[in-house]
Amino acid sequence: MDRPRKPTLDTVAGAVGVSRATVSNAYNRPDQLSAALRERIMATAASLGYAGPDPVARSLATRHSAAVGFMLGQGLSAAFADAALSIVLDGLASTVDVHDHCLVLMPGRDKGGPRPETVARAQADVVVAYSLPDDAPALAAVRARGLPMVVIDQPVLPDTALVEVDDFGGARLAASALWELGHRRFGVMTFALHADGHNGPVSHVRQASTSFRVTRDRLHGYLDVTGADTPVWECAGSSRELGRAGARALLSASPRPTALLCASDELAFGALQAVRDLGLRVPADVSVAGFDDVPAAEHADPPLTTVRQPLAEKGRHAGELALRLLDGGRPGEPTRLAVSLVSRDSTAPPK
Repeated sequence: MDRPRKPTLDTVAGAVGVSRATVSNAYNRPDQLSAALRERIMATAASLGYAGPDPVARSLATRHSAAVGFMLGQGLSAAFADAALSIVLDGLASTVDVHDHCLVLMPGRDKGGPRPETVARAQADVVVAYSLPDDAPALAAVRARGLPMVVIDQPVLPDTALVEVDDFGGARLAASALWELGHRRFGVMTFALHADGHNGPVSHVRQASTSFRVTRDRLHGYLDVTGADTPVWECAGSSRELGRAGARALLSASPRPTALLCASDELAFGALQAVRDLGLRVPADVSVAGFDDVPAAEHADPPLTTVRQPLAEKGRHAGELALRLLDGGRPGEPTRLAVSLVSRDSTAPPK
């Protein structure tokens, strides 16, 4: 038996007694129709089982996909375990969704960003790159397609819209606050200095190069206050377990650090657990500070002192820039959002 044909734009137009263009306007340019006519068209379409224009056919006709590509440095499981990234992504998605654009996620691999082949095939009109290394091949793939791009955090590229925070200044703010409390023995936990980074101590930190600007700025912001000889532990990712292992290693040194400065709240949460593992107390024996001020920081045990960055605002601003580029706007000057220190119970003067 022949399957019934799916209703089309022409089917709806014939049933209502209007032109095909009028039905198309009901979906794509509703302001061109009276409310009563549009309501009649939509009701007829629903009764016929017509769900609207085929988005694939529409993108072929207009050469636009109404999609914003979002390039991640890591895989999806690691990305969605990152509370800071989730808040940024929510701010971005809510901004572009209001303008009927969807997000196309392009996960990375080994922190180097998506494969260039993925970028070449992605149906997107503009790309937002989130915290990629300076030499990520995906960036060249975006340029090869001639797509406009917005960068969140890193890298800094010519003629490209950028949204960032003062990572160096924020890290320096946290380190200075602990220095003023009287701490002189510090340990620092940093992100991986390279895409193939390992877990372990870092030697010759001042000379260490990295393809990640955020890592470089936060690390050097801490060391600008504490000194170049401060013990530094490199973590291959931003997770509580890696922070726990790194903090245990730093706290096993003699003399033991009285304060730990962490490149993210997730690493700091792991450090809080490491202090308990060793039979020590926060902040009586060890002070701990993080970076980001994710929602869990306020409810940690004890509540975490951290550098607050406006995560949701960062995502919203990136979305607004992406929409501006889609309308033919220029990237403009880089946008740097302010950070602040939130002092809580995880820091105190050393004994």
